Amino acid sequence: MPAFQTERRVFHSADQMLDLVTDIEKYPEFVPMCVDLKVRRRTEAVGTLIQIAQMSVGYKAIRETFTSRVTTEREASRILVEYIDGPFKHLENRWSFVNEDEGRSCLVRFKIAYEFKSRALGLLVGGMFDMAFHKFSEAFEKRADEIYGRSF
Repeated sequence: MPAFQTERRVFHSADQMLDLVTDIEKYPEFVPMCVDLKVRRRTEAVGTLIQIAQMSVGYKAIRETFTSRVTTEREASRILVEYIDGPFKHLENRWSFVNEDEGRSCLVRFKIAYEFKSRALGLLVGGMFDMAFHKFSEAFEKRADEIYGRSF
């Protein structure tokens, strides 16, 4: 099963990065290959936000839509994305954010594992997904700089 993980220090607080990643409806504005995202349901409990989202990803003539559950745990500074329906056999990604330097920066950890239901689709778009995942961290860091300002 293809998987990717990265760890990156950014010059924004863990809370800022958690808020940025939780704001999933903005993904089409800056996330590689994300062409549309709709939140179908949102429920909140103390410290936890669960969003059921339908995301469309595309590259050239290829477009796929899938549904996932996005659980944000504010106290733990982490986000879990679990696959519900679509072209995957398996899809799960995890984000975690750890403050450093008294909150002037944080360590962002991102892990994703996925497998397409169709072997042909996996061969056709798997390389593009890998390329997009490698650009995810950079896209979120650039977005944070745009929203919160670049800090050093």
